[in-house]
Amino acid sequence: MLKIENLQVAYGHIEALKGVTLEVPRGSIISIIGANGAGKSTLLNTLSGLVTPRGGEILFEGKPLPKEAYRIVQMGIVQVPEGRKIFPGLTVRENLVMGGYILKSSRLLKERLEQMYQLFPRLWERRDQQGGTLSGGEQQMLAICRGLMADPKVLLLDEPSLGLAPILVNEIFQLILRIHSMGVTVLLVEQNARKALSICDYAYVLETGSVTFQGTGEELLCNEQICEAYLGKTVEKEAAG
Repeated sequence: MLKIENLQVAYGHIEALKGVTLEVPRGSIISIIGANGAGKSTLLNTLSGLVTPRGGEILFEGKPLPKEAYRIVQMGIVQVPEGRKIFPGLTVRENLVMGGYILKSSRLLKERLEQMYQLFPRLWERRDQQGGTLSGGEQQMLAICRGLMADPKVLLLDEPSLGLAPILVNEIFQLILRIHSMGVTVLLVEQNARKALSICDYAYVLETGSVTFQGTGEELLCNEQICEAYLGKTVEKEAAG
């Protein structure tokens, strides 16, 4: 569905992505893990049209990805950015409506709103509340649902659990699984490597702009180097035992 070949991105003289190649099959959850500065967010921003690549190729459903961000959204690729970035002065409903700006009729907009309220009922309860007054977890749910308003084929999630309490992290990952069950393909960048690997079909490890490991989530969870680098030595011992 989404194929990336030898993708290269640079900020001035600094190479952020050094020939990244990966694939996102239709109907899958693909996770990307790695340390801060590895190039994970740069990859998503490039797929969203926010960063211009220096080289390589991005194909979506067999066609080259357009350069303009709005056209990428129209094709069906939508990013939920790191740090939520909701509109704090707008109500929950207004935030969701902004996410559905490409929908072609008021009927479709109403249907999508109802779907989001069913997916996360707390948004219905707080629909007239300003987004900035929500809790961190609720803001993240709002950001994800705002992205879903555009009816994406592929949802790009950038660090959705960042800064959340453990109980809310579990809730976010349950929501991701529910989104996947709705037929949405998910490309997940996540600092919680253990969680990301536990729900994905396939995963890539980015280190300083290059893919250094790849495999199923189960394979990477059992990889000693991955355990030591991203899951902690205690997890490695648990895996061994």
